[in-house]
Amino acid sequence: MGISSPNPSSAGMLDILLGGRTASPKPPEEETLGEKVRVVFSGGLEAVVTGTIQNQQTVAIALILNTSADPASVPSIAPCMSPKILVVFNGKGGVGKTTTAVNLAAIFAQTQSVLLVDADTQGSAAWWANRGDRALGYDVSQESDPVLLGKLKEIDSYELIVVDTPPALNSDVLSAVIPLADYLLLPTPPAPMDIAALVQTVKQSIVPAGVAHRVLLTKVDSRSLGEALEAQTMLMELDIPACHAFVRTYKAHERAALEGVSITQLKGKNVAEAKADYNRVANEIKRDWKDS
Repeated sequence: MGISSPNPSSAGMLDILLGGRTASPKPPEEETLGEKVRVVFSGGLEAVVTGTIQNQQTVAIALILNTSADPASVPSIAPCMSPKILVVFNGKGGVGKTTTAVNLAAIFAQTQSVLLVDADTQGSAAWWANRGDRALGYDVSQESDPVLLGKLKEIDSYELIVVDTPPALNSDVLSAVIPLADYLLLPTPPAPMDIAALVQTVKQSIVPAGVAHRVLLTKVDSRSLGEALEAQTMLMELDIPACHAFVRTYKAHERAALEGVSITQLKGKNVAEAKADYNRVANEIKRDWKDS
């Protein structure tokens, strides 16, 4: 579900939530606004949540990275283990990064609790999530403050956090999230120039970090799969891990973004194929996690 706050602030709330402090027994007031619910806490703090509030965790994430609050006004959350962090990253824009983050979050959310953090100042993932009337099945929060992003591993109310990063190699956001990552996924089209640029990125920024990673070929033309196979072969020859699966270009991905849904929720032409591509990618990541 898409989440936004009318009182944005980058300070305070994360520390409050991570500190494990208990909440006031006074429940928040809820006001239904069509498909949105406005939650008003004691002290006047407000959060607007797209969809229905199904548990306190949903309310808290509306505040976790975007607002500050008195600790007594924040609902308590049952703790769980430290989350896995999957970072979707490429130093270049227009490679299918947000599409990958949104759809993998949806697939993983079928079996576990997921938070998608939009750490790109362009806000593409948050824009996507807020367009639709249907809950995505996971929570979405927009945050680009590297100090708060550096504490993502301490959030104990989700099993998986997917981070959609900005297309900037030397950004403070990347400096904050890469050291925390359990896995880096690097989407790229299979064109030789795109692959060459990504190879340099992997050697300069990813390998020194020592984080498990794979390159994911995206925007693959189904009429010329040979280009994708050649790119995969080249990456293997360079000892750069690449997903065996790849993501083909379908109009279904554009329609999903416009409708504010993931590919798992869309109906229509080529949806089954598009969904299958990302299911294969998710299965590869799961196998890597199981083997690690």
